[in-house]
This record gives sequence, C-alpha cells and structure tokens, in this order.
Amino acid sequence: MFRMPCQPRRDWQQRASQYGFHFHTMYGEPYWDESAYYQFSLEQIEKDLETPTAELHQMCLAVADEVIHNDALLTRFCIPELHWDLIKESWSQRDPSLYSRLDLVYKGSGPAKLLENNADTPTSLYESGFWQWLWLEELVDRGQLARQADQFNSLQEKLVHRFKEIAIQLNIRQLHMACCKDTDEDRGTVQYLQDCAREAGLCTDFVFVEDIGLADTGVFTDLQNNPITDCFKLYPWEFMQREEFGDALLDAGVNWIEPPWKSVLSNKALLPQLWKQFKGHPNLLPAYFSDEIDSTHLTGKWIKKPLYSREGANIALIENGQERTLSEGPYGEEGFIVQAFEPLPVFDGNHTLIGSWLVDDMPAGISVREDKSSITQDLSRYLPHIIL
Repeated sequence: MFRMPCQPRRDWQQRASQYGFHFHTMYGEPYWDESAYYQFSLEQIEKDLETPTAELHQMCLAVADEVIHNDALLTRFCIPELHWDLIKESWSQRDPSLYSRLDLVYKGSGPAKLLENNADTPTSLYESGFWQWLWLEELVDRGQLARQADQFNSLQEKLVHRFKEIAIQLNIRQLHMACCKDTDEDRGTVQYLQDCAREAGLCTDFVFVEDIGLADTGVFTDLQNNPITDCFKLYPWEFMQREEFGDALLDAGVNWIEPPWKSVLSNKALLPQLWKQFKGHPNLLPAYFSDEIDSTHLTGKWIKKPLYSREGANIALIENGQERTLSEGPYGEEGFIVQAFEPLPVFDGNHTLIGSWLVDDMPAGISVREDKSSITQDLSRYLPHIIL
C-alpha cells in the first residue's frame, strides 16, 4: 500500500462540472484530491479487504438477528419502543437492503480493523462508484497510469443490478428518492442513485425530506400529493424515529430503502455487541458499553463514541483513565461506547481511512479518505486508488 504523487488533470474541474460533481470543493476546502492516489496489490485487496468485509458483514447480520429478537437489547440500543414492531416486521419479511459501508483501519499488512458500520446513510458513493473510475480510465488513456492498472470497484454495476432485484421483490412501479435540503453532497449522492435506478428500469421522483407530508389517510405524500409507497431516503432512521411524523411510520405502508432493520446496524451499540459475540476476531477491536466498564481503570488508549453520531462528532480519547475531548458535537444523549484505540496509518502526514462498500451482501469496492487530523470528518479529502 503506497501513497503515490500524481499530476492532476488540467481539465478535471471542467469534467466535474460536465458530470455533475458539484461538491468536489466544499466550504472553500478541496474534497476531491487527485494530486496523489493510493496503490494496492491484488493480494491486499482480495485477502485483507474484500474477504474480511464479507465476513464482517455476515457477523453484523448475526448480531442484528440477536438484537431484533431481544427486547432488552433493543432497549440497550436506545431504539424507541414505539418502533420495535416496525423493525421486527421489516427483519422477518427480509426487507431488502441496497448498500452499506464499513470503515476500516488498514495499514497495508495484517488484519484490517472495523471502526464502525455505516449501514443506513453512507455517502461518498458517487465519487467511489463513478468518479474515481472515470479518473482511472482517463489517466490510463493519457498514459499517466500503466495499462494494467485496475481498481477494486464494481459499485455501479452492482447498484444497478440490485435496484432491479429490489424492484422485482417489492413490485416497485414508482420510486421516490429523498434527502435533506441544503446538502450538496447528499443531493449529489441521491442524483447518482437516481441514475442507477433509472438504468435498472425504475421510474423515480425526487422529494426533499422536509417536503414529505402526511395525508389524513395516514400515508406519506410528495408536493403533488402523490402517495409515497416506495422510497429511498438518505436520512437516518434515528432521526425519523424521533420526529413528529415518526408515530405514523408503522401504518404508512412505505417500503423504505434502507429498511427499518438497518437502524440496528447503523448504531454504535453494534460494536460492543459484535465483540461479545465474536470476541477475539482478528478484524474486530475490543469494545464495551461505557456504563459496563469503569473508564478510570482502562489501561492504554481507548476511543469513546456516542451510540448515535455522524461525521466524527463527539469523540473523546481515554488514555490511562484520563478523558480528553477530540471533537465537539451535538450527540451523546443516548449514551456511549468505548472501543480500543487503533491509530489510522499515516502517509505523508495524512491519516488514512478505508471505506469498504457492500451492495446487498457482496463487497463492491473501496474508498480512501485522508485528513491531517486523526479523525475523519465530512471535509476529509477523498483520493482515488488503483490496483497494480
């Protein structure tokens, strides 16, 4: 695994505009960075990333099955009791999932370590599935990369295929797709998924989450008062379960993508539960609920995370029993977990994180993010990768 310097394409911003990549720079800071790329061997991809990703995913599903059939664990995961029936029904019906992303610490050798499971609303999908592949093709065509350079990336073809499967399973005729207003990255992700859904033969309508209404009949509607029966939403389940219209979710008759059972996997409580069930697994880090362990007696370094948090917010470092805040944020009301500290590898002064994608149950590619800080956040840079 190497970080290789690379000459950026002179016309890449123009190409980005042409292909609808409007969030390559955010708040004046570069998000997409092609001044370097990460190079992997085929063995590193297949043995150290792809195979463990598939195994970790199956372990997460085993934990989901345990939690969903155990009310005490649903309580432990701080999932509101009002929504237990929706989650249990969704799981028993095997409501289909589209995708997810595992965040891994990987240093180029040895077992990758799971940091968390972004199972509900993972982003960086467009740049992973399409834009970095386009970068690879163009650099190969221009002679900047070797002809045999490849990429671990079957995301787009798998997404299209999975949309076809979901459409058949749920008998979808019209798919609404939603995200929040004023989020360029989320809107770009949903637009990309709309393209994939259309390629799969689906008719799609876009609606902002804030514009979804509730009819007198108890069904959700769009701005044209059309009923929403099938909906992909880039919006967290923990938000939906706690908002004004959350009471209507059970009876609204919507097939949600991602399905309600994903609220178990996107919860940081998954991490100590994984450790309890698969203690000592080489791809797991020791993890515990913070109220089950006395942090003042912890030796070494540990990371404290809220059960619900996003973009690296509300993280603290516990070192030999002393706690130090690493990032501020609005989360933590539901409680915390602690996870053994595993430092991200540093390449040329950059802390590097691997995102390993799954579509349905199949590994489908990776994304590489880096930051001068040890915490990967929403503005951390995205760099392409190759296999050579």
